[in-house]
Amino acid sequence: MWFKQKKSAEQYNPQTLLDELVSNGIELNIDELIRYQTKSSLINLAAAKSSHGKMSGNYLARSKGRGMEFDEVRHYQNGDDIRAIDWRVTARTGKTHTKLFREEVERPVLIATDLSTSMLFGSRLLFKSVQAAHVAALVAWHAKSRGDRIGGVVFNQTNHTELKPRSRQQGVLHYLHGLVKIHADSLHSADEKADRKKATEAFEQNCARLRQLAKPGSLVYLITDAFNLSDEAIRHLANVSRHCELVVCMISDPLEQQLPESEHKISVAMTNGDESERQQFVLGDKALAEKYHQQALNLNNTIEQQLSKAGARLLHLCASETLETQLHRGVASWIR
Repeated sequence: MWFKQKKSAEQYNPQTLLDELVSNGIELNIDELIRYQTKSSLINLAAAKSSHGKMSGNYLARSKGRGMEFDEVRHYQNGDDIRAIDWRVTARTGKTHTKLFREEVERPVLIATDLSTSMLFGSRLLFKSVQAAHVAALVAWHAKSRGDRIGGVVFNQTNHTELKPRSRQQGVLHYLHGLVKIHADSLHSADEKADRKKATEAFEQNCARLRQLAKPGSLVYLITDAFNLSDEAIRHLANVSRHCELVVCMISDPLEQQLPESEHKISVAMTNGDESERQQFVLGDKALAEKYHQQALNLNNTIEQQLSKAGARLLHLCASETLETQLHRGVASWIR
């Protein structure tokens, strides 16, 4: 359902934005995902917590060791390697000092992209599923620019593609083609009757797959609207966060947060894809609009608390604006 906005054509021109994105906002093509190869500087995948991997690589572990990257000089302590003694500082201060270095560790980047039925929705610019694919592409290209291996899972309520981490551009393109394939499958089956239980079970199974793929020290992205989040899925994600850095990108649409304004009272029917959950709303009813907004806030708070308790960091993104606009403006902020 598309609603006209009060902004002028100069302020908000969906077709112009879609042309820039090489997208129609509903379907997904490889060209719009390759476009993000030149946008990788928009994000930074620097480690935010200790890395426990033992292989050499491109990330500086927060733990200190005998790596190649100098970190600091401190007083010599029993057990320190005498080969690391800083003789210049020792001679200048009269006390023995030693150099500390940071270990370089490899950190595979795993991306789990949810393209389930609930993601096939957009009231303004893009389907949430298309925005999710854009986020996944941006993360993948940035990881490639750092020399990381890229892999993960692309899934919907019926199918999934599991991609083991690969290095260089091959890993990125393999993942992007997985996005296009599963998204096309989602659109093809969009007319089928939605089965909430089946979708929830599929979400749980793919969280379990992600748990199996994620080796200690990995950076793990889950891109979803969390519509099918369950206690079992939270259990798998909590296990992932114990030995990896887990980031959950929450994709939302404005219509899910607030009813559109209307000068006249208009009765409309809305559904999440499950006809048994079809609801009737009256636009222009301020009391109803406030109740709707408050319920959305309460649901969002509950989901945030669950994910935060599982050890995830949250990144909020909307399908109604381009990814670049949100990242430049700082709307996509990290939340502990």
